[in-house]
Amino acid sequence: MSSSSSGRPIEHRRTLNVFVLAMLSLAVVISLRNLPLSAEYGLASLFFYLAATLVFMIPYALVSAELASAWPKAGGIYIWVREALGDRWGFFAIWMQWFHNMTWYPAMLAFIAAGIAQLINPNLAHNKVYLICVILGGFWSVTLMNFFGIKLSAWLSTVCVIVGSIIPGVLLIFFGIYWVATGHPLAIDLTAKKLLPNLHDLSHLVFLAGIFLALAGLEANANLAREVKNPQKNYPRAILIAALLAFGILVLGSLSIAIVIPQKDISLVSGLLDAFHIFFNKYGVGWIVPIIAIFTVLGAFGELNAWAMAGVRGLFVTIEHGNLPPIFHKLNKRHVPVNLLIFQAVIVTIAAFIFLYLPNVNISYWILSALAAQMYLVMYILLFITGIVLRIRKPHVPRVYRVPFKNGGMWVASIIGTAACLFAITVSFIPPLTFKIKSILQYESILIAGFVISVAIPLVIFAFKKPHWKVKVLEKIRKEIRKSIH
Repeated sequence: MSSSSSGRPIEHRRTLNVFVLAMLSLAVVISLRNLPLSAEYGLASLFFYLAATLVFMIPYALVSAELASAWPKAGGIYIWVREALGDRWGFFAIWMQWFHNMTWYPAMLAFIAAGIAQLINPNLAHNKVYLICVILGGFWSVTLMNFFGIKLSAWLSTVCVIVGSIIPGVLLIFFGIYWVATGHPLAIDLTAKKLLPNLHDLSHLVFLAGIFLALAGLEANANLAREVKNPQKNYPRAILIAALLAFGILVLGSLSIAIVIPQKDISLVSGLLDAFHIFFNKYGVGWIVPIIAIFTVLGAFGELNAWAMAGVRGLFVTIEHGNLPPIFHKLNKRHVPVNLLIFQAVIVTIAAFIFLYLPNVNISYWILSALAAQMYLVMYILLFITGIVLRIRKPHVPRVYRVPFKNGGMWVASIIGTAACLFAITVSFIPPLTFKIKSILQYESILIAGFVISVAIPLVIFAFKKPHWKVKVLEKIRKEIRKSIH
């Protein structure tokens, strides 16, 4: 809060209404890439999305909104967890948020490769060499483009997400509803008994981790709670609207794929475009398929580009406390952390070769998605713990928004969210029944080794950090100040 010339405090001007905030929140979580994954469930996807929204998405959105309204400084999860649990776990949390993308990026680029394949040769979507070439070429192109600064990157991502997610999503749902309404044969059973999955076998719950990943990301917009009018009432309303819209789009989109492609034939990489191909050819407008393929490629590229820079900038905040070696402190003239971007691209390159190592593209895609979900969910567990700790230790810090129902509301939201994350992480290690995995040992070894290494890296970096890392940062700040003076 600032002061006017008369000495009276000026109230922070809140410019967002419920609808605008709901749309911004929806844009963060909606991704058509995840639709083939949930289409594997058929009608039971309704149950899983509803459960994931109630026990995961809404709790973490409310907790992160409170934390952002009390500690709005750039850095997000790093600042919040550091405030509650110390610098080690703050660094660990932001590393998990950033590092989960290292396996998510190849999966997203495989989806982009499938879209490009529709324009050339659909069979290429299952060619591992082709996938590797697109993944590496695509991500290094994104990396180099981000060297030119945030303005170009933000503009490109905004246009791509609107064109590539909303339009194809609406079309997919429209054709799915029309297909059912006109009495075409269905690849799934739409009777009420199929609403509930077989909960007695944990292998049926494996894809729950993928659904959690599909609904993650709202904490990136949590700071907007400060910008909405009457945040105590309107922020929860906006989140509820966003959750309902995301729920509707993801469920109906998934079902639109499931009704035309049998479960055993759904490709996690190309399933979305396969469904469009069936719809458009049936109604005599097959020429639209290449256009939709271009749209979906643009949408995925925009989402990828937005996270590529956002993740790096979040991690870069930690240099203020000396948590990264000096080699990662370098900024170019557009204030872009170029060495950190290059380091990110190198890790993605290594992760991408899992497509060559494993015999099946679907299995490779799922393992990368499962690893991404595991790392992200670990971060969310720290988020929930932080919410409780800061309510207890720092109750008097002003909060523009608070989780409803006083301390009890925070405890309930955090406990439910933590339990949901732990459960999703556990079941993600179980091999999906729909995949014919020849070597369970190989599958589990990759998942377990990937998870353990991912968790260990930030703890090792922090354990070996040197005092001079922070000195280098302070020297850099002094130089910037001297430049601005002269």
